[in-house]
Parts: sequence; C-alpha cells; structure tokens
Amino acid sequence: MSELASALDAVEGQEESDTAQSHRMVWDLPVRVAHWLLVAAFVGAYVTNALGVNYFRYHVWCGYAVIVLVLFRIVWGLVGTRHARFEAFVRGPRETLRYARSLLRGSEQRHAGHNPLGAWMVLALLLMMLTQAVTGLFGDDQVFNLGPLYGYVTAETSSILTSLHRRLFYWIAAAVGLHILAVLMHVFVKRENLVLPMITGRKPADRVGASEAISTSRVWLAALLIGLFAAALAWTVLMAPRAVRGSVVRLISHRQ
Repeated sequence: MSELASALDAVEGQEESDTAQSHRMVWDLPVRVAHWLLVAAFVGAYVTNALGVNYFRYHVWCGYAVIVLVLFRIVWGLVGTRHARFEAFVRGPRETLRYARSLLRGSEQRHAGHNPLGAWMVLALLLMMLTQAVTGLFGDDQVFNLGPLYGYVTAETSSILTSLHRRLFYWIAAAVGLHILAVLMHVFVKRENLVLPMITGRKPADRVGASEAISTSRVWLAALLIGLFAAALAWTVLMAPRAVRGSVVRLISHRQ
C-alpha cells in the first residue's frame, strides 16, 4: 500500500510541477485516463459483439468497464478538479444558444475546459453509454447468451431492454461521429488542437489564464472511487439470481 501511495504521489507531484511555461494544466490525469479507457471499452464492446456469440464474455466485460468509468466520471463531475466539475462547464439553453451563434460568427469566447456545446455532448454521451451498458446487463440475444442480471426480470422486460440496448448503439455512434467532427473543425478551422490536451492535460498558456490552471489531479481520490464502483458492480453481479431463459429465478445465486 505504501508503494502504491508513493506512486500516486509521484504522478501527482509531476503534474503539480508543470514547468512548461508555454502551457498550463487543464485536464487532470483521471479525466484523461477515463476518457481514453471509455473510448477503448466502447470500441471493444462493438468489436466483440460483431465477432459473434463466442466473444460474449468479453463483450460483457467491456460493458462492465463502461459502467464503472461512466459512474466515476459522473461523480468526478461533482468532486473532481476544477475543469472536470459540471458546474464549471455546463450552461443553460440560453447561454448555450448564444455560444452557438457566436461560434457561427467566429466570435466565440474561449473556454479553458469544455465549451457549452461540448458540455451538452459530454452529458448526452455519458447518459446514453450508461443506459446502454446497464440495459445490456438484462439482455437476451435469443441464441445462447443472457445478461448477468437477466434473472432479475421477466422475459418480456428483458426483450424491451435488449431492444433499447441495440438501438441506443446507433444513437451513440451518431453522437460520437458528431463529436469527432466538432474536434476536427476545431483542429483544421479554428486551429485549436483538442486531442493533444486530452493526452497531455495541458493547453497553450494564451488560451488558459494563470488562475484557470489546475495544480493537482487528486489521483488518490479517483483511484478510491474507481475501486468502490468496481467492487459494487462485482458484488451486484455475483449476488444476482442465476439467469434462466424464460423465467425469473430469484433464490439461486451464481455462486451455487
């Protein structure tokens, strides 16, 4: 435990130093790691589903990862570092519309973190991905495989949730495509690279005021939250009734 604490302190200390005078830290390490892991989990879920029923186990594991990561990001939006918190970037419809109009005119205000349009995209993606992953836990592929929590619901309910699980993919894919287009627009039209900061955590100093920079990633808190969510999900799955197609068995656990 002491070695792990020392490693986390070392990572956090490295970010606190932030010696690059031309850039300032905006995105903390947990936000960046969660972002790219969520991308990998979503792609992995798609690939394992496309490969067929023999890869269902890995598809489920990708779903578990999505649930843990999204839950973490939601809570991190409440207790995380400055630009990770929802209160720092989520704006109401009127202000968001005002920003959209200024964007079309080329007179939009610079934001150290997410802009108002990007903020709503973040919320939409988090909500859709969490919904898709959770509904998949109750799914039935009508061939060989059942979701780990199928035993909690009736066959009719599972059918509804499975249908929602499948249809949501296309909405998520559309939202991801729109997100990528927005990033490309910023890179090639606005001349603002949004990809590199999500890797390094830093943005050019002329876009981030000295008072807006963060000095810590609070890695220890992020690790604690991830561990708690992973443990809670594992307990939920292990204690679930055994999945039996066409019925609900509530007294038999996976451990029997």
